[in-house]
Amino acid sequence: MKISVLDDYFDTIRTLDCFKKLAGHDVKIWNDHVQDVDVLAERLRDTEALVLIRERTQIRTPLLERLPNLKLISQRSVYPHIDIDSCTRLGIIVSSSQHADTPSYATAEFTWGLVLAAMREIPQQMASLKAGNWQIGVGHTLRGKTLGIYGYGRIGAVVAGYGKAFGMNVLVWAREQALEKARADGYATAASKAEFFERCDVVSLHMRLVDATRGIVKAEDLARMKPSALLVNTSRAPLIEPNALVNALRAGRPGMAAVDVYEKEPLRDVNDPLLNMPNVVCTPHLGYVTRDEYELQFVDIFDQIIAYANGKPENVVNPDAIEHRR
Repeated sequence: MKISVLDDYFDTIRTLDCFKKLAGHDVKIWNDHVQDVDVLAERLRDTEALVLIRERTQIRTPLLERLPNLKLISQRSVYPHIDIDSCTRLGIIVSSSQHADTPSYATAEFTWGLVLAAMREIPQQMASLKAGNWQIGVGHTLRGKTLGIYGYGRIGAVVAGYGKAFGMNVLVWAREQALEKARADGYATAASKAEFFERCDVVSLHMRLVDATRGIVKAEDLARMKPSALLVNTSRAPLIEPNALVNALRAGRPGMAAVDVYEKEPLRDVNDPLLNMPNVVCTPHLGYVTRDEYELQFVDIFDQIIAYANGKPENVVNPDAIEHRR
């Protein structure tokens, strides 16, 4: 098959052990980021299988309709960046493993790194030192404080364990089924969403972005947080109402944020408010970006291509496309 891989910024994919799975296929890898439909249509005009790295590129109807040879989109995790209905109409199969049995330890570890970095002001202190200054403030310890886990899924449960190991009191808010799981794991749960935001010293978001969770964190939720509290988001930016986080930080509740995800990515606007607040630690969506995590992800992605080539597509999110696939 003719396979294209988009957005492999550091030309990592071909160096993975699992890349050997594509031996015998014609693979083209693009290392830059392009969203222009004309450019993408030209690049992908002969592509039969398209490999996506998470949601880096939007695959919308105007592009899909200009790719007559495209038969398969293979990726991992959720797919708000793909027009699934158009794929189905055009006979393009979308295969996306939901990795139900494997949390992203890379994202969980990175979340904890952001918690420590923000609470101890590590990036700000480093910048001060490099500028020829010394200490610029006093940070906060974690032991004895309350860690709020909003969304007790695979990653949230791992981060809760990190908090427990650091001597924090873990408090969970989620759907009832997830709350029951948290209680079974020995964690306290909040009586209400309002109580959750009021009590926590650190709130970390761990939910998939679906219609039900879009904008689930409201301005009034953030306004209930302590002036000394930290909001951490390594999941998806649209979990928070548009502009709510910036406005809340300006109002002083919460007092800090650590953010790895943004409404528009890649974020290249140096004037973005989050990048210019001294109480915010910002990183460029690094949560899952480790070699180990890539190996796990691309085993699934490449296996989906092999399954399609063998006539047995798997992890198909639009099964109606199978009946009239290209």
